[in-house]
Amino acid sequence: MVSRVRSLGIKGIGGYEVSVECSTSQGLPDFSVVGLPDTAVKEARDRVRAAIKNAGLRFPVSRITVNLAPADTRKGGTAYDLPVCLGILAAAGEIKEPPEDCAFIGELSLAGELRPVRGALPMALAASRAGIKRLYVPEDNAAEAAFAEGVEVYGARSVTQLLEYFYGREELELAAPPAVFAGERRSADFSEVKGQANVKRALEVAAAGGHNILMVGPPGAGKSMLAKRLTGILPDMSRAEMLQTTEIHSVAGLTSRARPVVDERPFRSPHHSISAAAMSGGAQLQPGEMSLAHNGVLFLDELPEFHRDVREALRQPLEDGVVTVSRAAGTAVYPSRFMLVCAMNPCRCGWYGHPTHRCTCTEREVRKYRARVSGPLLDRIDICVEVPALEYAELSGKAAAEPSREIKKRVDAARRLQRERLASSEADCNAHMGPKDMERCCALTSECSELMEQAYNAMGLTARSYDRILRVARTIADLDGSVEIRPAHLAEAIQYRTLDLNAEAGEE
Repeated sequence: MVSRVRSLGIKGIGGYEVSVECSTSQGLPDFSVVGLPDTAVKEARDRVRAAIKNAGLRFPVSRITVNLAPADTRKGGTAYDLPVCLGILAAAGEIKEPPEDCAFIGELSLAGELRPVRGALPMALAASRAGIKRLYVPEDNAAEAAFAEGVEVYGARSVTQLLEYFYGREELELAAPPAVFAGERRSADFSEVKGQANVKRALEVAAAGGHNILMVGPPGAGKSMLAKRLTGILPDMSRAEMLQTTEIHSVAGLTSRARPVVDERPFRSPHHSISAAAMSGGAQLQPGEMSLAHNGVLFLDELPEFHRDVREALRQPLEDGVVTVSRAAGTAVYPSRFMLVCAMNPCRCGWYGHPTHRCTCTEREVRKYRARVSGPLLDRIDICVEVPALEYAELSGKAAAEPSREIKKRVDAARRLQRERLASSEADCNAHMGPKDMERCCALTSECSELMEQAYNAMGLTARSYDRILRVARTIADLDGSVEIRPAHLAEAIQYRTLDLNAEAGEE
């Protein structure tokens, strides 16, 4: 006898329908799984057998073949345990075949309990697209899956509870979509940072336009402290951004019953010892740090200390907003549209140019250290700002600094102007404007053109850095509520590129 149970799988961060076909036939007892299963799927045989027996049901003594269709797509993970279990019971005549409009996902314990799986949200979205009406998932995955629209989600604790529901002897509660966070941000506040008014201004400009930023300063100046507060002034996430960000985190196994939806912009801060594979995506096609920071902030502290291949791996995603991961297991494309925030010391010892501490580096060592940040990567950073050491009067002062909520109001106002201006474009902020958008939105007056020409020749700018300056100037004008870019706006944008004068091409 052959049974068919609908299920779902994950490819990249997208879900797709999988048909679990189970056949029982005469012959020596055997249990095989076909359809390009990985090791975790093959091990489902033992989990399913034990779960059926421990649930008080009869495991068929026959030749069992399970096919996961489409058979030419590699299957991974433990989400097929539940549909395989139901398919075998249906093929053996122990239960009725599940309704055609239902789908099932879930990992089984040996006792028949349902354990959570990765990728519940993308699979629920795929179920909705496939016309599936009801989706049955482990109880811990129910809230996350319910965030998808167009499909009824039911959470179950065990196979026994699910079968009792189909027999009409027990009720399963329809899962409700989780409440997304609205109100005061949970991140740290800018009011806790003393001094550094120029750096706070640069971060406000970066947040208002979605620009990448590099902070250079001695140890203890507050670079990391400032970076960690950036998400508190970024605009609130839209539902579309929450969906896409949660999909990535769900596939990576970072969602939970307590936090089923990523409703605040991610802040990822990997250690400088991270590998290029972990930054872009692992051997098993798992999302890397660049993808986990999608719609949020990727903070690289001590930028020159990162491996060269890690730093250079950032270049293409910064331009395209996606990262392509090619491994032996296949190829996956992950969204990677993030704000890059970097911090570095001015030299290896950290005290170059400090008014009181003595730097032990030679000029050659300083140049060599700064040259670790290649010209092409520096070109992709819109704002470079110096973070000076704090004076005692600034640290001991009692004056309250401006809170994040006030800065966020100005950022939100600037973003609204950008959305209105770029309504007909694919760009959502100034940092992502294309050539046509820039031609339309970044026109310069004759006075601004003269200023730009002087800066271009004096600083030896590239075409890419020229465009970056125009984008930043447009953002500064938006913060000022100005329709056109004025000389003051352009001058401020140019001064955020002065680090170009100190940067030298080359690598260690």
